Amino acid sequence: MSLKINCLIAQSGGPTTAINSSLAGVIHQALQSTNVDKIYGSLNGIQGVLKDDLIDLTETFHIDSNNLSTLINTPSMFLGSCRYKLSDPLVDDSDYRTIFQLFSSYNIKYFFYIGGNDSMDTVNKLSSFALKHNIDVRVIGIPKTIDNDLTCIDHTPGFGSAGKYIASSILEISHDAYIYDTKSVSIVEIMGRNAGWLTAASALARTGYSDAPHLIYLPEHPFSTASFVNDVREQLQKRNHVIIAVSEGIKDPAGKYISANSTGTDQFGHVMLSGTGKYLENLIKNTINCKVRSIELNVLQRCASHISSRTDLDEAYELGKIAFKLADQGETAKMATLTRTSNIPYTVSYGSTDVSNVANVEKCVPREWISVTGNDVTEELVDYIYPLIQGEVPLTYHNGIPAYLPVEHLLR
Repeated sequence: MSLKINCLIAQSGGPTTAINSSLAGVIHQALQSTNVDKIYGSLNGIQGVLKDDLIDLTETFHIDSNNLSTLINTPSMFLGSCRYKLSDPLVDDSDYRTIFQLFSSYNIKYFFYIGGNDSMDTVNKLSSFALKHNIDVRVIGIPKTIDNDLTCIDHTPGFGSAGKYIASSILEISHDAYIYDTKSVSIVEIMGRNAGWLTAASALARTGYSDAPHLIYLPEHPFSTASFVNDVREQLQKRNHVIIAVSEGIKDPAGKYISANSTGTDQFGHVMLSGTGKYLENLIKNTINCKVRSIELNVLQRCASHISSRTDLDEAYELGKIAFKLADQGETAKMATLTRTSNIPYTVSYGSTDVSNVANVEKCVPREWISVTGNDVTEELVDYIYPLIQGEVPLTYHNGIPAYLPVEHLLR
């Protein structure tokens, strides 16, 4: 390209501790490029593109180089998010025409979308539309999700930090429970609709003095309420306090979610789950005479940057850089990926895959990494997760609270 072009970055889906590190990686690489004039950010994902709600990132991150390093350690999503599903262009192409008209008016030739399964659906649709209509815009996906359920990548940025938070929280819950001389059951509900990676990470809480969690239930294995009650009874015969990690998405043998609002779905058609832990709490109350409580970690597991993983942030940053390089080399309809090349020592390599391989596909925990009885995980799964939670992240503090990059542009 002889004339300088502009690029646009957006974020979508649920927030993570590491997603802004990927944003920083793209910005860093774009600033180094001789091809790029302006770097724009779309507020609230693809909806910001549809509304022409863009901000100029070039100025923000050019003037003060400290802003970029602060962005790396800033949790959640600097550009905001959305959950918006593009229609099939053969049915309704109005959104596509609006989007590419904006790209043309801003001279945007590279578009980067950071997100999970549904975001890769957007990348796939936009890149396919551009290719079909000979539009010179390169569309690249950058992986993100605490659920770790994207295919064609060893693991997803955001998962390691969330897993670290979950394991730490389980251990702290155990410390709280152990002090009482009464029988008790603590049920910790963890995010994960169809993939139990986050719940599996709870196994990293186990230490030389604490076996908690004593039971782990993932959505990949059919859940029997009768077996669950028997498991809890058996554990209470061995110890006074039973700590249980359970995925929000556990299903009965017929494939029905244990707790689901059957009339509620989101824009992508996913069933809206709620109350799995509370349901199991009531089940134990009605069958076993002991103290029982349920704890829903909910959104706390998504943006706990005070306990984020250095490995997680570093890899997210590199994937952002790789994504820009892909676009700069003429690629489109790709998602940046990483592959584990060694576990001890832990190393990875970076590459890409066709985004059509990733869009709307879920990667679940392999059955062989779940115990035969379905109430625990194997050491192989622990070995897989352990390297991803490593490394402390130095933070800047204000009045004892971590200080992050301000987001006045979202406070409207």
